[in-house]
Amino acid sequence: MTDFFAGIAPVRYEGPDSDAELAFRWYDPDRVVMGKRLEDHLRFAVAYWHSFAWPGGDPFGGQTFERPWFSDGMEAAKLKADGAFELFEILDAPFFCFHDADVRPEGATFAESRRNLEEIVDYFAGKMETSRTKLLWGTANLFSHRRFMAGAATNPDPDVFAYAAATVKSCMDATHRLGGQNYVLWGGREGYETLLNTDLGRESEQAGRFLSMVVAYKHKIGFEGTILIEPKPQEPTKHQYDYDVATVYGFLRRFGLENEVKVNIEQGHAILAGHSFEHEIALASSLGIFGSIDMNRNDYQSGWDTDQFPNNHPEVALAYYEILRAGGFATGGTNFDAKLRRQSLDPVDLVAAHVGGMDVCARGLIAAAAMLEDGGLERLRAERYAGWDAPEAQAMLTSDLASIAARVESDGIDPQPRSGRQERLENWVNRFV
Repeated sequence: MTDFFAGIAPVRYEGPDSDAELAFRWYDPDRVVMGKRLEDHLRFAVAYWHSFAWPGGDPFGGQTFERPWFSDGMEAAKLKADGAFELFEILDAPFFCFHDADVRPEGATFAESRRNLEEIVDYFAGKMETSRTKLLWGTANLFSHRRFMAGAATNPDPDVFAYAAATVKSCMDATHRLGGQNYVLWGGREGYETLLNTDLGRESEQAGRFLSMVVAYKHKIGFEGTILIEPKPQEPTKHQYDYDVATVYGFLRRFGLENEVKVNIEQGHAILAGHSFEHEIALASSLGIFGSIDMNRNDYQSGWDTDQFPNNHPEVALAYYEILRAGGFATGGTNFDAKLRRQSLDPVDLVAAHVGGMDVCARGLIAAAAMLEDGGLERLRAERYAGWDAPEAQAMLTSDLASIAARVESDGIDPQPRSGRQERLENWVNRFV
């Protein structure tokens, strides 16, 4: 155990009128919404990397945080795990997520790194025996170390491909050992800076083969969780092969993996790709590949991935509306891929950030559920497309251009534009948020 969070009591639901700094005002885990407890709807997870491994740096300055586990070696890694599980208990968090590099020190060889990971996984397993917090997903860090500067699966060096494959195997084994419900592939450097030194065809084929091997290994070891890809545009690589949901779906279809792999969608990445969060969720749902989300927000003035905790519940409500329309999470959940501001130095800041984020998500989901139960948006949407229910409209979808053209002339069809009612719909949403 550590004394890092000493004096911070477990956070409890106190209702909207509470004036306590560390209390849930909207997140009542046992509140039933649309037939399910809020905890089971939201499936909150704490991200190990931002909460326990990030030192508080940014592109213009280095470490600002001081943590008792910020040193090398397995003892520091275990102290970090102690601190993590203390936070999980304070928040009563159902899940957590990690990369291999977050939880274990880098070894002098791959074998040493693997042994370090296995040792810390055993330590996690022991702590999980007395904790209610489970593993939502594990993943491999295939982007931070200099060996991955030109990518992992897409690297021009076959030895890097091999090292990445071995790393993913070890992380899948760790995730399986801990009962993880998903395994995520985040291609932070699966892209390119310039075509002058890039073979696009070769790199995409390598990525497709790599993912196929991941899926095959999942079945070999009997892992029953979901394989997820996290779309990531622009940053850090100029051109990313996993730019957005549509790009990932095209990739999956190309390699016959659309029924094996789903997506983990991050709010900040959706914005960087030029989309809204709810767009990416709705598209993934319509394509049958929606899996999980990373919840955060960007600073819209900065123009880069700032990974802030969410604080805009109307924005969050639209995302959860699409999630609820899709039937909710299966194995996925709401992972806070969010970090403190580098001036937020105190342990209580980390607790408060999660409390605020959990409350915002709970308030957004409650509003989303109320919108769905009212049914106003769905009724108006159905009205807008009602013409397509007519037999002659349906027949067009199996007809040909010449036949349709003939009907337009014979029936004297002269369609007149009809209002999309956007402002009225936005006003309707604002009644709930």
